[in-house]
Amino acid sequence: MASKKLLVLEDDANLSATLCDYLESAGYEVVPAYDGEEAQDRLYEQSFDLLLLDVNTPGVNGFDFLKEAREQGTETPAIFITARRSVEDLEEGFRSGADDYLRKPFELKELKIRIETLLQRRVKHPASSRISLGNGWEYDPASGRLFGSGGEEELLGRKEARLLELFVTHPGEVLSHERIYERLWDYGENPSDSALRTYIKNLRKRIGKERIVSLKKQGYLYRAAE
Repeated sequence: MASKKLLVLEDDANLSATLCDYLESAGYEVVPAYDGEEAQDRLYEQSFDLLLLDVNTPGVNGFDFLKEAREQGTETPAIFITARRSVEDLEEGFRSGADDYLRKPFELKELKIRIETLLQRRVKHPASSRISLGNGWEYDPASGRLFGSGGEEELLGRKEARLLELFVTHPGEVLSHERIYERLWDYGENPSDSALRTYIKNLRKRIGKERIVSLKKQGYLYRAAE
C-alpha cells in the first residue's frame, strides 16, 4: 500500500524539520512548504491525503490558504497547528475549512493520533457515498458537504459534520447528550450544551426541523428520510 502524502506548511525551519522527520519515520511521505505561496504551488502540482498547516506564515497565512483551497474544491482533510490560543482564532480556523485544530506546543504522538483519525475516517466513507436527508438534500460523509437538489453545496463545520454523521448512522435511536459530547468534542475540550443547541439549530435549518427531535432529559433522535 502506498504511503499517505502530507503537505506541511510551517515557516519555522527547525519545527518543520522535526515534523517532517517524525512523520516520515511514521511511514508518511511529507512535502514541506515554508510560506503560503509555496504551499499553494505544491497543492496545485500534487495530490495530498492531508494538509498540516501553521497559521502565521509569510505571504498567505494558513487560514486564507485553506479558505481559498476549499473555495476551489479541495476536500483534503486539514489540521491547523498554531500558537494562537483564542476562541476567536479557533472559530476562524474551523470556519476556513479545518477538520482539526492543535495548539502549540503539542506532543508529536498526539499529532500522529489526530492525523491517523482523520485519514481513517476518510477511508471509511468513499467519496461517492451520499446519504439522502430528505427535503432535496444529500450528505457526503467523505467531504463533510451537503448537496441540494438545486445545485446548492455547503461545507459543514467539523462538529456539525460529526453530529450529522452520528445522526445518519443511528436513525431512530435516542442519542444522549453524553454520547453526543463524546463524539463531537476531542480530548481536552470542554463540551458545551449551548454550542450543541446551535449545531442542532443549524442542521435543522438545512434538513428540516422534523428530522431532529429533541427529547427532554434524554437527548436527540434523528428521523431518517423515507
